[in-house]
Amino acid sequence: MNILISLRRHWILTLSAVAALALLLLLAVGMTRDPRELPSMLIGKPWPDMALPQLGSTAAGGGAIGPAQLRGKPRLVNLWASWCSVCADEQPVIMALGDTLRAQGRGDQLIGLNYKDSAKDATAWLQQQGNPFAMTLVDADGRMGIELGVYGAPETYLIDAKGVIVWKHVGELTPEVIASEVLPRLGAHS
Repeated sequence: MNILISLRRHWILTLSAVAALALLLLLAVGMTRDPRELPSMLIGKPWPDMALPQLGSTAAGGGAIGPAQLRGKPRLVNLWASWCSVCADEQPVIMALGDTLRAQGRGDQLIGLNYKDSAKDATAWLQQQGNPFAMTLVDADGRMGIELGVYGAPETYLIDAKGVIVWKHVGELTPEVIASEVLPRLGAHS
């Protein structure tokens, strides 16, 4: 009987130790990941097949832009809103990126995606904060946001020349992220 109790304790201690090591391993792996770099089911998938109007366009249909018009070169699409305080914090970084790209003749690679906003508020915000974008697409009802699986503004997507999403960043872009992730993927230099 003592042997059975001793054997049972041995197995309980062994299993507890293995479970604790597995938990520590998962914790260690989780601590090395950047929470803004969320895995996305969209990576490797085409930009959603949805045409969106351009902010301020007076053309019929709002000068709608679909995925075909975004192909041909890599593009960075920055989702923002006038009601988003983090977007205001991020704006100087986006402005600097726009300046860098325009200086290299690549200004058309930076696209804005205004999210769940009114045209009046979005236009006023860009006039006040500055407009780094070659164009700003309007997702007033949030349908494109649903297609993209948006967590909240700001979010940034990089699509390649074929219109495939190759990178997604949730939250505020920093100069470090621009230098290490964005500019190399756009084929630009700082």
